[in-house]
Amino acid sequence: MAKKVIKNGTIVTAADTYAGDVVIENGIITEIGLNLSPAGAEVIDASGCYVFPGGIDPHTHLDMPFGGTVTKDDFESGTIAAAFGGTTTVIDFCLTNKGEPLSKAVETWHGKAREKAVIDYSFHLMVSELNDSVLEELPQIIENEGITSLKVFMAYKNTFQADDGTLFKTLQTAKKEGALVMVHAENGDVIEYLIDKALAEGKTDPIYHALTRPPELEGEATGRAIYLTELADSQLYVVHVTCAEAAWKISEARKKGLRIYGETCPQYLVLDQTYLEKPDFEGAKYVWSPPLREAWNQEVLWSSLTSGSLQTLGSDQCSFDFKGQKELGRGDFSKIPNGGPIIEDRFTILYSEGVEKGRITLNQFVDIISTTSAKLFGLFPKKGTIAVGSDADIVIFDPSVERTISASTHHMKVDYNAFEGFEVKGEPVSVLSRGEFVIRDKAFVGKAGSGKYLHRKRFGSSATVPVKAETSGSVV
Repeated sequence: MAKKVIKNGTIVTAADTYAGDVVIENGIITEIGLNLSPAGAEVIDASGCYVFPGGIDPHTHLDMPFGGTVTKDDFESGTIAAAFGGTTTVIDFCLTNKGEPLSKAVETWHGKAREKAVIDYSFHLMVSELNDSVLEELPQIIENEGITSLKVFMAYKNTFQADDGTLFKTLQTAKKEGALVMVHAENGDVIEYLIDKALAEGKTDPIYHALTRPPELEGEATGRAIYLTELADSQLYVVHVTCAEAAWKISEARKKGLRIYGETCPQYLVLDQTYLEKPDFEGAKYVWSPPLREAWNQEVLWSSLTSGSLQTLGSDQCSFDFKGQKELGRGDFSKIPNGGPIIEDRFTILYSEGVEKGRITLNQFVDIISTTSAKLFGLFPKKGTIAVGSDADIVIFDPSVERTISASTHHMKVDYNAFEGFEVKGEPVSVLSRGEFVIRDKAFVGKAGSGKYLHRKRFGSSATVPVKAETSGSVV
């Protein structure tokens, strides 16, 4: 593996911004300084560019079965798109089946990723039941596989949804075993009732997906999960926060000193509920859960990111073609496969809408897009920063580029882009994973199967840097 030196760029981490050169050897950052010219090193010129740590996407669904179909992007196309977008690590969700060993589900997901991923990856593990056999196996999975985050769905009744007892026991187990519990926080029981009621009244268009999943039910479930976490003296990560009702609950809990963390997604920062009203069934492109909200919620989410009340940005990548897949729900919104193609644009949307528009600083950008996910999910400092000894996962990013997001130029397999027509500023030029180019001068030069599986540290381990508290002040 050839020695490399990245020169003339501006290095940005969660803490610092400075001019410097980065020396890479055997996939690791070995030196950072000024005017470095190691003998025999390949010189990579980053003039006019930021040198960021590779993005970490803590929330993806690649090659995932759902609603009678399978996501369009698998671990090959999905991670290629991620790399084009500046992401060098993804953490995907391993779905389990009741009555089957957890190890079977984990091996299934290894099989999906092993020969396909072009960047590094890890898994979260879904928990839908917590009986004696699961309780016996779970510590082994955490230890042997390094899967230190557990996902519990509070929605999708009769498919993924777990009851409150299962959630509480999972929180207790996570406290004991050093794992972080993640929740999809919506009240699935009430949603099921509202869906049945809407369909009985002949309300079948995509907009009713949003109207049957109101923000009150996300806020209620978020609050309930927080109370159970406090009772268990455990730790909780609320995925894809969309609305003020949920953001406020998380902020209140953190101010009490609880170990509660929150993630939002780019789609909730820039898109709103009116997209589901698009004619000719086009609104189906924007059906995912929780749904898009009224536009005023966007500023609450931005304010929460700025204050530190929300800490991370996941893509919730879950792509289905409009033609042939989303269309399964024509005449019945409840049959529209939930999910959207977001993985490629996560990095640039946050930079363009956040940094360029003055909502967040450069250092906050790095913290949100990479560093805090590395800390929460047991990857720091191997991932999530630019430091001597860290993996050379690096994005050379040109902040001057102006471009238009479009399905005609993206690298996902899906037939539409959720951000079609968005004018954005900034673009990854080259992306390195463990010191090797995956993207070079905006061209893919990686190799399927080159991504490595990451065995992660336990939550709260001595090697995990504590996550900083939010700044004082209320959330707008």
